Amino acid sequence: MWAFILVVLVLFLIPGPAVLLTLTQTARGGLKAGIITGVGIAVGDLLHTVAAVLGLSAILMTSALAFEVIKYLGAAYLIYLGIKSFLEKTKKQEKPVNKKVNTAMSFRQALLIELLNPKTALFFLAFLPQFVVTDGSPVVFQLLTLGLIFVLMSIMYTSLLSFLASSLGNKLFSKESKMSRWQGKLVGTIYIGLGLQLVFQSQK
Repeated sequence: MWAFILVVLVLFLIPGPAVLLTLTQTARGGLKAGIITGVGIAVGDLLHTVAAVLGLSAILMTSALAFEVIKYLGAAYLIYLGIKSFLEKTKKQEKPVNKKVNTAMSFRQALLIELLNPKTALFFLAFLPQFVVTDGSPVVFQLLTLGLIFVLMSIMYTSLLSFLASSLGNKLFSKESKMSRWQGKLVGTIYIGLGLQLVFQSQK
């Protein structure tokens, strides 16, 4: 268990799509939006864990068609969000920079993005079984426990990122800052970049 926790902590230090998504949502909607986004990502990871336990993720490993369909759906959704953010008009400086972002929408977007990433499904299918003890409790229970620990650690990590990003973002994107004019374009560029990254992912 401790080995698993240590490896997960090391994995968190490597910036990935979840980190970028959390940071962009925090920049757009503030601390609450960032935390809710992290929760959405974590719930997506939990569903991937359940899918791995049930063997559904194995379909993505063996079926090239299923992998490609999910991959392109996820990429299209990310690019759509990116274009939408990129084309948003910046409000004049008399208004606060952080918009009121619908937290339910932040959760749904994060959940969909995480679920539509086939690499995440394959990650859980390959990663979790490495920490299963053969002479311990039932394998299904062990896998679910490991997945739940990963999810809780993920929520704590993304919440910390949101707090730090919110503190920094209030300075960078304050109404006196010129950076505020580029906030939508910056967020849109990150989303589009994540979508293109997903397009070029391979099954192996």
